[in-house]
Amino acid sequence: MRKLWLFYIVLLGVFFLIGQSVTAENIQFNNDIYKLQVSQRVEDKKLVENEYYKDDESKEYWMSMFGVYHYLDISNPLKYAAQIDSKIEANDKCVLLKFVQNKKQDVAVISYLENGSQNDKNFFVYNVYKYAKHPDKGILVLRFSKKYVFNTNNEIVEIAKEVQKINDMYLEKMILTPFPPIVESLGQ
Repeated sequence: MRKLWLFYIVLLGVFFLIGQSVTAENIQFNNDIYKLQVSQRVEDKKLVENEYYKDDESKEYWMSMFGVYHYLDISNPLKYAAQIDSKIEANDKCVLLKFVQNKKQDVAVISYLENGSQNDKNFFVYNVYKYAKHPDKGILVLRFSKKYVFNTNNEIVEIAKEVQKINDMYLEKMILTPFPPIVESLGQ
């Protein structure tokens, strides 16, 4: 009888895990699930792009998103991240928050805020990027972005406080987040 109960408990556990699993074309981050919606090869840049959005969001309208990019012709993630860092610092619409490099593991992480507007709405985009070597060729870039819409100076202050509070946590999460497999096409 005990073996039968044990079998039912294990079987129930397996069904629970199967029901909770996320497919290879999804990313789970901060209790949100992002689904792969864009997969394209950009030949002139030697780049494969995968972009993930929540169910009710898309490339045209999103409040948070993930991107996974495979640059085939770039070989040094630290050098590339340093170039991106320089571009961020030179851009008057961006504020660099943190740039961290791990030379032993060949990984870099950058976080920054970018000011933008669309459809008469002003917003900041909080960005965190991770750069690492691809096991075969090129580099991989993992991106998390979140929009903060604002109308008043008080809202800007609140956004700044939140970003200051979450930045280190998001940097750590990005460092620990594995790169999902690159999907060459969605097969639609």
